[in-house]
Amino acid sequence: MAQHDKYISPFSTRYASDEMQYIFSDDNKFRTWRRLWIALAKAEQKQGLAITDEQIAELEAHKDDINYEDAIAREKLVRHDVMSHVYAYGLQCPKAKGIIHLGATSCYVGDNTDVIIMREGLQLVRKKVIGVLANLAKFADEYKDMPCLAYTHCQPAQLTTVGKRATLWMNELYMDLEELDHHHQRSAPVRRLDSADRRAADDRH
Repeated sequence: MAQHDKYISPFSTRYASDEMQYIFSDDNKFRTWRRLWIALAKAEQKQGLAITDEQIAELEAHKDDINYEDAIAREKLVRHDVMSHVYAYGLQCPKAKGIIHLGATSCYVGDNTDVIIMREGLQLVRKKVIGVLANLAKFADEYKDMPCLAYTHCQPAQLTTVGKRATLWMNELYMDLEELDHHHQRSAPVRRLDSADRRAADDRH
């Protein structure tokens, strides 16, 4: 049943594929947060902190089953999305709750997840652009000898072929593909591991 009491956008309801909608979904966002917390725990264990394999295994066992109700209830109390999800994750992982988000700021999960989600979105767009280029290549070859009238500045210019015009469309998409690759190479995780937010976690238990 359609919802009419929440904000929606044509960008998602009309234009976005199911794949793209999942990338920007709450499920993907908060599952990524949990994967980042697991990666943090593993890195800190490697550096000698008192983190056990049992604690990490407990975190991994609940990385996908987000307990939204607990997080929502906690956020009403603390008004902090990250600390609310730290608390909710800790309810599912009682042995590991003390090491969740250990020494990290909100930016560790917030900013890095934004980067990861944007990279995933760009990768999906890149895949689709490559698919369009492949289809246009076949189209251009099929109609390379079909004559048509070319236009410039909205006026008839000279004879060309449908295939030739298709290659010009491909050229535009190829430049877009290069731009996508450029942004993909430049995006990198944010390193935010100081403890400015840690004080806010003291009462999460």
